[in-house]
Amino acid sequence: MIMKKKKKIIVLSGGHSEEAEVSKITASEIAIALDKYKFDVQIVDPAELASYSEFIKEIQKFDPYIVINGLHGAEGEDGRLQALLELHHVPFTGSNSRSSAIAMDKYLSGIIASHFHISVPKHLLLQSDNVKKLPKQFDFPLVVKPNDSGSSVGISIVKNMDELNSSIQSATKWNKKILIEEFIAGRELTVTILGNEALPVVEIKPKNGWYDYSNKYTKGNTIYEVPAKLTSRQTEQLQTQALLIFKELGCSIYGRVDFRFNGENFYFLEVNTLPGMTPLSLTPMAAKKRGLNFANLIEKIIELSKENFTKEL
Repeated sequence: MIMKKKKKIIVLSGGHSEEAEVSKITASEIAIALDKYKFDVQIVDPAELASYSEFIKEIQKFDPYIVINGLHGAEGEDGRLQALLELHHVPFTGSNSRSSAIAMDKYLSGIIASHFHISVPKHLLLQSDNVKKLPKQFDFPLVVKPNDSGSSVGISIVKNMDELNSSIQSATKWNKKILIEEFIAGRELTVTILGNEALPVVEIKPKNGWYDYSNKYTKGNTIYEVPAKLTSRQTEQLQTQALLIFKELGCSIYGRVDFRFNGENFYFLEVNTLPGMTPLSLTPMAAKKRGLNFANLIEKIIELSKENFTKEL
């Protein structure tokens, strides 16, 4: 009996961003899920290599069937590594460099969503780390966030002017561009896109506070409802909006689109082009409800990414 040659897969893990530890969990879960009889898996951490030049040499040495991008935060999601892999004609999972960069910029992606008549919270992009007076259209509470980070890193919900500047100072540790948004009271909802399909809507219900870093990654801190309790019309509307903004940003393969719902309107927050793949992550929950277990999901992402790479050659 002739054994089929295993496909070589690199899973990127860790990296230099503030979300390196979450990335390591994601990469580990992906590596475990991949069928060891079909795939030869190698985990590569860019932080363990001296430079991006050494990184790409390591990738080329392995000559992978595909690179699975398991990184999170700016380094993995802002298009830098995608551009490097594109330059060297290395296939990888997820969106291309251009759409990754656009989606990572919350301010820019909000402008594009507005252009397509998708509601977004009132917002202000700060070029200064100090605010003496807010424009009249803003009222407390407000959300202060770095313009391009994930996992709720650097985000604060601000109740008054005294808290505002300290929250801005805190956010600038992660990025110099800071976004101030009106706080949309209501429900937190998210839609995973896989290929050209919007998966079942997930509702996020933290037991205490809001969906911050601790509530995202601490087991038992948050309740998830899949599918979210919405009318069929609301579900269709939300999934349509999610798919529209995902495609208009140029994103592809898979990702997650986050919203707030005040009972009347859905408000677009951001597109996550590299959603988490930990045991508590939202995308695997939605895929499971759709009938895809974790291993099926990863193989589907590989299949779609490889097809897309072949088309673009």
